[in-house]
Amino acid sequence: MSQSGSQAAAFFRDVRQSSVVWLVRDDDGSPTHLSANGTRSLPFWSTSPRAQRAAKIWGHGLRVESMLLDTWCDRVLPDAARDGLVIGINWSGPRLVGWSFTPNEVLNQLVL
Repeated sequence: MSQSGSQAAAFFRDVRQSSVVWLVRDDDGSPTHLSANGTRSLPFWSTSPRAQRAAKIWGHGLRVESMLLDTWCDRVLPDAARDGLVIGINWSGPRLVGWSFTPNEVLNQLVL
């Protein structure tokens, strides 16, 4: 399994167990990433330490926050789908790379 694949598997396992997702943000919101194909990703992590590493890498005064999984599924994922965003999960490494899924793909993975 690739590094991104193992990070994705860890994301779904961790959030099912903890019922919490983690994000990084500042007063203006969460950073997004524009891919080469023009798709914008909104990243989330499955544990506080993973999100803290991301905040440190990105810098710029980002802070780590948690969100209940139910709130994330009921509010964030539908908004992301409406806005045409994909969800980055457990991005890691010095350049914060990893897999992204559509909001519906994320929901499907969580109910398996």
